[in-house]
Amino acid sequence: MAMVVWRGSQDDVAETQGTLSSQSQGGLSLPTPQAGQLNLAASQVAPPTPHTPVQGAPNNSVQSTPTGPGAQNQSEKQQPQHIECVVCGDKSSGKHYGQFTCEGCKSFFKRSVRRNLTYTCRANRNCPIDQHHRNQCQYCRLKKCLKVGMRREVSLFTAAVQRGRMPPTQPHHGQFALTNGDPLHCHSYLSGYISLLLRAEPYPTSRYGSQCMQPNNIMGIENICELAARMLFSAVEWARNIPFFPDLQITDQVALLRLTWSELFVLNAAQCSMPLHVAPLLAAAGLHASPMSADRVVAFMDHIRIFQEQVEKLKALHVDSAEYSCLKAIVLFTTDACGLSDVAHVESLQEKSQCALEEYVRSQYPNQPTRFGKLLLRLPSLRTVSSSVIEQLFFVRLVGKTPIETLIRDMLLSGSSFNWPYMSIQ
Repeated sequence: MAMVVWRGSQDDVAETQGTLSSQSQGGLSLPTPQAGQLNLAASQVAPPTPHTPVQGAPNNSVQSTPTGPGAQNQSEKQQPQHIECVVCGDKSSGKHYGQFTCEGCKSFFKRSVRRNLTYTCRANRNCPIDQHHRNQCQYCRLKKCLKVGMRREVSLFTAAVQRGRMPPTQPHHGQFALTNGDPLHCHSYLSGYISLLLRAEPYPTSRYGSQCMQPNNIMGIENICELAARMLFSAVEWARNIPFFPDLQITDQVALLRLTWSELFVLNAAQCSMPLHVAPLLAAAGLHASPMSADRVVAFMDHIRIFQEQVEKLKALHVDSAEYSCLKAIVLFTTDACGLSDVAHVESLQEKSQCALEEYVRSQYPNQPTRFGKLLLRLPSLRTVSSSVIEQLFFVRLVGKTPIETLIRDMLLSGSSFNWPYMSIQ
């Protein structure tokens, strides 16, 4: 097998094209490079003009080499730089999705993003990703792609242009309306995930009741109980319809909702601007019928204050509907629930929700670089709101001594056919 070597700037072209096979005895023919085959950018090296050997000529080629004082400098300028793939360290073929990567990592990232694939690591989610181990763990490989800065939105934009759905000179105009009227531009495949989270909401904010839209309005006991029932049912029904949650084992679904229902309730209360006035809350809790000691009243009032503070802090951030949906998904997909059958999968869903929120905030609030962090920091404090206090405040009149976890399980299994023992909320 013979090879033709082009000197100077053509060395890499010959390497890219590979070994040329002899096509007749004693002769070679050089294939014409096709568009897109060369991995070198046009700005790095000028297109070579190969010397085509004559059929039957000896297996060597003669090429004139520039001479003179500037020949060496000219050769150095034409010599392309070898840039490593930022993911695996292999030879980069150019800039793909915002970073210099090899063809393998480019194709892997493209496939993962466009097919919206979810991977699972069988180790500790810290697998080595290099030229020799990059195919061993898809989870860690995609994680590193994102860590080094490969951008999902570039992939989706390119795909839309190639399908002819939008001209390359115009911005992506695929939008859908949020329940509060905020537009969400589909910059990446994660925006589709957010869209599904939003569509899963059984009640738009306006259907929670006109009382929600009037923060200074003092609601009656009946209205408080009905609104609370709507918000709890909304949390469970939303979870039943969001991506990936219905695919979990039913025992995992129940475990996740039993642990997080109170946090989801607080988020829904903040989202609909639920009025939280002490007097009707105490009346709804039935404290007038069963007097407490002074110490218990003080402690109970303190719990109400904590609940009010958490709601007000969320409202102060002016969280929009897409952000609320992502926050609820992050809360729901927690690995703290006991007895989960696939902890790694649940954790990957939480990370997906977190990535969706981060990308959305970065694109929609570019002038608020700390907004994403502020939103995440609100989540741990949601657990300071006692679930037993929420039960006492809002549900004792509805279900009496029936544990709220039992209701949640019945809601999950019954779906929209679930009937409250107190009133219809449909």
